[in-house]
Amino acid sequence: MLIGMLTRVDFPSFPNCYGTARHPFCLNTHNGGLRMNETMRVIMTAVFGIVIGFFVGASFPRDSLPKFTFPSMANFSNLRFSENNNTGLADQVVINSGHASEKKLKSGGSPTASAAGNNSQIYVPTNPRGAETLAPGIVVAETDLYLRRLWGNPSEDLPFKQKYLVVFTVGFSQKDIVNTAVSKFSGNFTILLFHYDGRTSEWDEFEWSKKAIHISVMRQTKWWYAKRFLHPDVIAPFEYIFIWDEDLGVEHFNAEEYIKLVRKHGLEISQPALEARSGLTWQMTRKRDNVEVHKETTEQPGWCTDPHLPPCAGFVEIMAPVFSRKAWRCVWYMIQNDLVHGWGLDLAIGRCAQPANEKVGVVDAQWIVHNGVPSLGNQGESQQGRPGWEGVRNRCRDEWTEFRKRMEKAEKEYLQENSHS
Repeated sequence: MLIGMLTRVDFPSFPNCYGTARHPFCLNTHNGGLRMNETMRVIMTAVFGIVIGFFVGASFPRDSLPKFTFPSMANFSNLRFSENNNTGLADQVVINSGHASEKKLKSGGSPTASAAGNNSQIYVPTNPRGAETLAPGIVVAETDLYLRRLWGNPSEDLPFKQKYLVVFTVGFSQKDIVNTAVSKFSGNFTILLFHYDGRTSEWDEFEWSKKAIHISVMRQTKWWYAKRFLHPDVIAPFEYIFIWDEDLGVEHFNAEEYIKLVRKHGLEISQPALEARSGLTWQMTRKRDNVEVHKETTEQPGWCTDPHLPPCAGFVEIMAPVFSRKAWRCVWYMIQNDLVHGWGLDLAIGRCAQPANEKVGVVDAQWIVHNGVPSLGNQGESQQGRPGWEGVRNRCRDEWTEFRKRMEKAEKEYLQENSHS
């Protein structure tokens, strides 16, 4: 209606300025009067155009016009861009952030507060340490070692998840022994190799190595690796963890059958029995005939203060131990950062599977052979004319003594502090 009313506009006529009569709008043509008259017409036309435009614009409903919301640059102040010239990922980050801000505005919220991470109303003391200001629904406290694709739907990356983990600390010179050992572990196992000699790519001559996980740090032991790369929250999906040396003969071993026996006899910490081709340090690890598992033994006089304590019970060696998920979480905390050889651990790990004389044992029906290859010992440096392996062996013994002192001190202090509570 308003538009129809405004379709005709009559401009007021100006007086004829060419006569002799004087009019306020008329100037003598000799003084530029004609040019002034034309200028006034242009000005008046512009004014009327503005007025008409105002009324036309006011006649449209506001909701019928498209609404454009431009996010504030403050929303992007905390973004770091890693520009990829091929994919334009940086541009996509900005676009997505702008869309999120628009949705926030439509819902009546504040995009600035959201983009700035304003979580002052969130504090969850039961979250993992350092994550108290995160909503529990976004916290991922554990991870895994499963390999994922770089493309596709993440939910479709893992059609099959391995249930167990086997770890070998290796040098390439023992590749044939390790290759044979790996063949005894089924597809239910994730394979992880710790390389102490820096040679990793050569292992790809074995097909299984291309799917294995390789971690390489020069001249380190398996317990150094285990403390740093096998945190319980990293390997939480695995029900059992095999942490083995590289020089083990496995002719009479099958990993799946071994796990069946471990479950059957309720073992949280175990090892395969050792075939006595040479002298054994501990009687507990010696293979017994006609039994599936044994949990106790008789040692040399004076070695056991109690028949239910190590090394007569609750004991396995650190050569080829197997841990349940629960037991490993405890053992990992016991491993000392600086005592890298792990000597003394075998006499203490029973504390992580109580009662140890029932939950720690040796599996006789699946046994192995220790070939005794001193490969890691040869990584030592010669000092004062003495061979490098001697320095390694001396440190092992010193670490055993130190670990025992620390354990005794810690337990004594705890008992004293809690004796009156």
